[in-house]
Amino acid sequence: MISRRSLLATGGVLAATGALSSAAPAATAAPEPGAGLPTRNPLVEQRADPFITPPTDGMYYLTGSVPEYDRVVIRGASTLDGLSAARERTIWRRPASGRMGGYIWAPELHRIDGKWYVYFAAGDKDEPFRIRTYVLESPNADPREGGWVLRGQMETAWDTFTLDATTFAHRGKRYFLWAQSEPGIATNTNLYIAEMASPLALKTAPVRIATPTLSWEVQGFKVNEGPAVLVRNGRVFVTFSASATDARYCMGLLTADENANLLDARSWTKSPNPVFTTNVATSQYGPGHNSFTTVGSTDVLVYHARDYRDITGDPLFDPNRHTRVQKLHWNADGTPSFGVPVGRGGPIVRLSPVDAPSLVVRHYEYRLRVDGNVRDLGDSQFRFVPGFLGAGTVALQSVNFPDRYVRVDGDMIRIDPFEDTDAYGRAASFVRVPGLADGGAVSLRVGADTYLAHDNGRVVLSRPGRDRDARRRATFRLE
Repeated sequence: MISRRSLLATGGVLAATGALSSAAPAATAAPEPGAGLPTRNPLVEQRADPFITPPTDGMYYLTGSVPEYDRVVIRGASTLDGLSAARERTIWRRPASGRMGGYIWAPELHRIDGKWYVYFAAGDKDEPFRIRTYVLESPNADPREGGWVLRGQMETAWDTFTLDATTFAHRGKRYFLWAQSEPGIATNTNLYIAEMASPLALKTAPVRIATPTLSWEVQGFKVNEGPAVLVRNGRVFVTFSASATDARYCMGLLTADENANLLDARSWTKSPNPVFTTNVATSQYGPGHNSFTTVGSTDVLVYHARDYRDITGDPLFDPNRHTRVQKLHWNADGTPSFGVPVGRGGPIVRLSPVDAPSLVVRHYEYRLRVDGNVRDLGDSQFRFVPGFLGAGTVALQSVNFPDRYVRVDGDMIRIDPFEDTDAYGRAASFVRVPGLADGGAVSLRVGADTYLAHDNGRVVLSRPGRDRDARRRATFRLE
């Protein structure tokens, strides 16, 4: 009988007798897609409010809140994965007393007109929650070098609680987007936008574009904060975070047409439901305060989350909000598809049959099928993990139900909870080989000559032999 504990202890592969153990070892198949995406999750531990720059002169740079809330740090690497072990530099530390001597929160790093700028929130020594937004400037090509100069406070219309500033350029204008408490409004923070006169000052009055009013935005605190901008598909998307910073923390979405006047509050529409929330199945709690970067043409979501729900004391002082990254997908209508915050583990894939390249394999009511425009993204995401029986085998683990694996159940292909039996191991293990119809894709063999295949929207077992069409149906590209 298989022991799940021994399976994990031995790297997930156990020699055993049965149909699969006698099969030939897997030949080298297509690599996982998005080779530049990290293979580890979390990417960096104990770095909350993470901001990763777009690739700049071949480098990615990461900054974020440290648990001590006392400094601004930056690390850099040529790949996202490399950020995990990269040396971290402190570019600025709070003074021992007076202004900015309190909590240091949520720095963001931006390259503007040949200089680097860090926008960050700071409290005062005697009033640590007297939070305002400040800016640092550096003329150096590498932001990890010294020479940073404090340029002072970013002045807005009110001298009130202000944080989580970001900036973006669009249609020849640069905008400032931030969270602030506005006098006369009974909320903790709202979102505001203004055009910038320079990286150090605003040109226009602030325009309020979001106020926490929906039930998921007012859990614990009435909060809209942590805006992040992505311009794609004819629209300007702004993600933001809402509610208290425990497991109730979540992300919402604002949308404006790319041709609209972004300084007109009527240009912005708030999605009625959160787009990224706590997921108990993947053990990810309070995902939020995100940013975006890219790997080639792939958009990447950067965010923080905890691995547990229960927190002792104020969640603000729990240190284990870890930096995480995952691929951002897009729906057929051009809107972003966030899926679920994925748990710990390796690369994530979607399988698209060669004979129907616009469709993907997904599970629905735990049964595998092939569909298009899968808006429940997690239903179509899997991880290849070591098989349960026989060297050279693999298993397909569901991403949003990580206790379930693809399993052959008679004439049905399902995702079923792991069972510590040889029968389950044989039914949930496959030999991954280069695609029968495309060597850059994959085929999944069951036994000697039987494969998983697409058949009119179903996932079935097939013996394709030398039939060209049948071999196409048994071949899947990874995306």
